Amino acid sequence: MARVAVVTGGTAGIGLATAHRFAAGGWSVAVVARDPGRLAAAERALAAYGQPVLAIAADVADPQAVDAAAARIETELGPIRAWVNNAMSTVVNPADQITPDEYRRVTETTYLSQVYGTLAALRYMKRRNRGAIIQVSSGLAIRAAPLQAPYCAAKFAVSGFTDALRCELLHDKVAVSLSVVYLPAVNTPQFNWARNRTGHRQYAPDPVFDPRLCAEAIVYAVEHPRREVWVGRSSMMMAAAQALAPALADRKAASMWSAQLSDTTIPDMDGNLYDPVPGQVGIDGRFTDRMKTTRGEFVTSRTRDLAVGGLAGLALLGLAAAAVAATRPRRAALPDRTR
Repeated sequence: MARVAVVTGGTAGIGLATAHRFAAGGWSVAVVARDPGRLAAAERALAAYGQPVLAIAADVADPQAVDAAAARIETELGPIRAWVNNAMSTVVNPADQITPDEYRRVTETTYLSQVYGTLAALRYMKRRNRGAIIQVSSGLAIRAAPLQAPYCAAKFAVSGFTDALRCELLHDKVAVSLSVVYLPAVNTPQFNWARNRTGHRQYAPDPVFDPRLCAEAIVYAVEHPRREVWVGRSSMMMAAAQALAPALADRKAASMWSAQLSDTTIPDMDGNLYDPVPGQVGIDGRFTDRMKTTRGEFVTSRTRDLAVGGLAGLALLGLAAAAVAATRPRRAALPDRTR
């Protein structure tokens, strides 16, 4: 029986690329999303790999719908081995011009959807003592940027929830892995359908990466569990800047206001916040001409820990050498025989 993977938001962009990557690797795949037309298209495309596919229409902000999807997947495809929480939404506008309802909806779709998906997966994985849950996050969960306050806040919340749950699984000796994958700017259709009240078309600042790179990192974290994965040099740079010089990172992030908006003026866009935008969109967005095509530019927390450990080891060796030198008896000065 093929291993079973679930991908929420699996009919476009990173989610669709991830579903393809799983199916190409011999996994049975369930995709959970809202738009019936894109679900049907994704199901047809994934079935070409020769493994069972299940497409489920559900709003991942609805916990009952997520639970029902998990139960159906277990019945029709088999035991869930991997669950990828990928669905999200955002509102592009200054923080004080975003409505309470918009904050609530972004929180539901971007944070609570990951909570609901994680809990649904755990109900089955915990009893079998195996499985992998992947939280698809963003560099903006480490270093927030202007014009997307609800999204940044929701992604920060995902990290807190995941860290707390990981501690509980360790305490209970449950062998289910939890990984957070931090993404850079990616060439996906999201930039075409986010709710936008700025009057300018949303723009992806350089460097822009391939959704398939993100899919490689996600599947790697399933098959080689890691606490965290950073995709793209910009995600790593954001993490380093926030850790080393947060005030400087604030000023740098402030300049991202204009970098996120093009000169093209547009009317207000309702986007996909409450309802899906219809139509086939595929994996790629409109920035293909600027997209980095690398498939291996991601770093895991294990790599980071080894690097930090190496530096710490060198520092300790230096301190030990200095301590030895300080305690070594000094030789008496030799008499001056030049006189």
